[in-house]
Amino acid sequence: MPYINSTLTVKLTEGKKEKIKSKLGEIITEIPGKSEEWLMVSFNDDHTLYFRGIKKDKAAFVEIKIAGTAERKHKEVITAKVCSLFEEELSINKDSIYLVFDEIKDWGWNGNMF
Repeated sequence: MPYINSTLTVKLTEGKKEKIKSKLGEIITEIPGKSEEWLMVSFNDDHTLYFRGIKKDKAAFVEIKIAGTAERKHKEVITAKVCSLFEEELSINKDSIYLVFDEIKDWGWNGNMF
C-alpha cells in the first residue's frame, strides 16, 4: 500500500491532478511489488512553503509512504522521476522539490492489518 502526498505552492487543475496521479502510478512500480492498484495519492496544492526563511514561489514537498521496505536504488529512481515529472508538468525546478520516504511496518486497511 503506497501513499504519495504532495504539498505544492502551485494551484492544480483537476486535469493536471489526474495526469500527475497517473504518472505517479507508473513511477511507484519502480519499487518491486508496488502498483497503482493499491496507490493512494493526495495533493495539497496552493500552499505556502518556506525554505531557509525564504518564501518559495514554486516548490514541492513530497511524502512517499510504503508498507514494508525498499532498496535505496529504487528510491533514487523514484526521486529522479518525481522531480522530472514535477519540473515538466508544474515548472518547479528540481532544486525546489524535496522528497521523504517512510517505510511503514504496520499498516491497516479494511479493519485488518496487512
